[in-house]
Amino acid sequence: MRFRTTTMMAVAAATFAVVACSDRNDTNVAPAVSAGSKTTAERNYAVAADTKPMPVEPDNTGRNVRDQDDKTLTPGDQSNSAPDVELTRKIRKGITSDDTMSVQARNVKVITQGGVVTLRGPVETQQEKQSIETLAKNAGATRIDNQIEIDRDAPGEKE
Repeated sequence: MRFRTTTMMAVAAATFAVVACSDRNDTNVAPAVSAGSKTTAERNYAVAADTKPMPVEPDNTGRNVRDQDDKTLTPGDQSNSAPDVELTRKIRKGITSDDTMSVQARNVKVITQGGVVTLRGPVETQQEKQSIETLAKNAGATRIDNQIEIDRDAPGEKE
């Protein structure tokens, strides 16, 4: 009986995998529908004709390369002393618990050494930059090195 159950589960999993993958839009497979109708994938993932393409490089690889020269602090430089770890935790918790912060702001680097907090990374607005610095002050930072950059291409920043 156990063999049958295991076999049936394996067959069911394989069937599910085949069905889940069968809706793919593969260019090597002839379309299963007429040219005038849309496939399920085209209906589910339809994109308006006037949608603007995403930027070519949506990552921060350039910033990361600049950080390899050991002249700037990175999260690897975070102190392991209990007060510094606690200060970083308080700041990070304040940032992530604020629903008004953008994804970029929630990913700001917080590095603490000897009570001195370094804030680095892009945010969408000047307001986010100021809010994060205020969070660091309220958490008990003795000094703040605010290196946060405002991303001028972000949707929240108006010129």
